Amino acid sequence: MQTIKQRFQVEYNYAVFFTQNLFSAQNPLLKDFFQEYTEQGFQRKALVIVDEGFEQTQPDLKNNIRTYFAQNVPHIQLSPEIVTVPGGEACKNDPAQFDKLVEAVDKFGIDRHSFVIGIGGGAVLDLVGYAAAVSHRGIKLIRIPTTVLAQNDSGVGVKNSINFHGKKNFLGTFAPPVAVFNDLTFLRTLDDRDWRGGIAEAVKVALIKDVTFFEWIEEHATALANRDEDAMAYLIHRCAEMHTDHIAGGDPFEFGSSRPLDFGHWAAHKLEYLTGFQVRHGEAVAIGIALDCVYANKIGMLAENDVQRIIDVLTKVGFELYHSKLAENDKINLRNGLQEFREHLGGRLTIMLLEKIGKGVEVHELDADIIAQSVDYLESSKNIPA
Repeated sequence: MQTIKQRFQVEYNYAVFFTQNLFSAQNPLLKDFFQEYTEQGFQRKALVIVDEGFEQTQPDLKNNIRTYFAQNVPHIQLSPEIVTVPGGEACKNDPAQFDKLVEAVDKFGIDRHSFVIGIGGGAVLDLVGYAAAVSHRGIKLIRIPTTVLAQNDSGVGVKNSINFHGKKNFLGTFAPPVAVFNDLTFLRTLDDRDWRGGIAEAVKVALIKDVTFFEWIEEHATALANRDEDAMAYLIHRCAEMHTDHIAGGDPFEFGSSRPLDFGHWAAHKLEYLTGFQVRHGEAVAIGIALDCVYANKIGMLAENDVQRIIDVLTKVGFELYHSKLAENDKINLRNGLQEFREHLGGRLTIMLLEKIGKGVEVHELDADIIAQSVDYLESSKNIPA
C-alpha cells in the first residue's frame, strides 16, 4: 500500500490590546472585539475566571463585568457564575483547581463557539489556558493579565500549563489566545514585589535581543522602582512586542531545543520549587539571570563590566540576587534543576548565555563546578551596594 503523507499549515492571529479601565461602560474595546462574533445561528457564551487575590483588590469587578456585558455585549451570554481560583503558583499545583474549571465549562455549556476569559496573574492564566485548551479540544481563550509579568511576558505568549509531580509546567499545551487585553490600571493595586517581578522578564529579553532597550531600562531603573506608570507602560509594551515578535519569527511551538526566552530560567524554575514558591517567578528569574551572567564571565564569554551593569540594574530595580537555597545540600539540588531542564528539552541541553549585552549565544553544557563558583560569587556580593 502506498504511504499517505500529510502536510498542512494553520494560521494563528491575535492582538494584544493596551488600554485603561477595560470594563468601564465608556471603553468600547471589548465591545468592538466581540463585534467580530455576531454570526447568526450561534449562541456564544463566555465563562469568566478571576484570580482570587486580584478580585479582593477590586471589590466592584464582578458587578462591572456583568454590567459591561449586559449593556455593551448583549449577544454574548455571560455565564451566571464568575468563577474564582487562588492566585499564584498554588493554583497550578492543585489538581482540584483544574477539575473545578473543567466542571464549570461543562456545567455552563461552554462550547467551541464560546469563550473562556481568564483575569489574573501569570499562574492563573496558565491554568485557565490549559483548561480551555483541553476542554472540547480547544475553547477560544481571552487573557486579561493583571500583573506586570503577565502583561509583558507570559500572558502574551502561546503557552498554558499546570505543575505535576513537583515539576513546573509538566502538563501543558501550545494554544494561542484569540486576544489579550492589557489594562494599565489593574497594576495599581500590585504590591512592590509583583510590580518589580515582571521587570526581570523585560531585562531578560533586552539582554538577549536589544541593547538599546537594556540601556533604556538602565536609564529608567529608579523610575521603574518608584512605580512610574509612564515608564512601566513603555516597558510592558516594548517587552510584549519583542516577545510576540520572537514567537512569530521563531519556533512558537518549541519543536526544537532552542528556547532563548528561557534565558535565566533553568535555575529560576528550580529555585521556585526549593523555596516552596516563597520566591516568586520574577524574583527567581532575576537571580537566574545574575547566576548565568556570572557563569558566562567565569568561562570567558561575558565581560566583567557587562556583568556589573546587569547586576547594578537588577539591584537598583529592587531585586535580591542571592538565596540560600541555591547553595543548599552542597548545591546538588540546584544541579538537579539543570538535569530536569535537560529532560524537559528532550535530553539535549540548550542554555542561552550572554556573549555581550544584547547578544545571546546557545551552549549545550554547563560545568557544575563553575555553577557552584557562580553561586558563591552571588553570595559574597549580596551585601555590596550597586
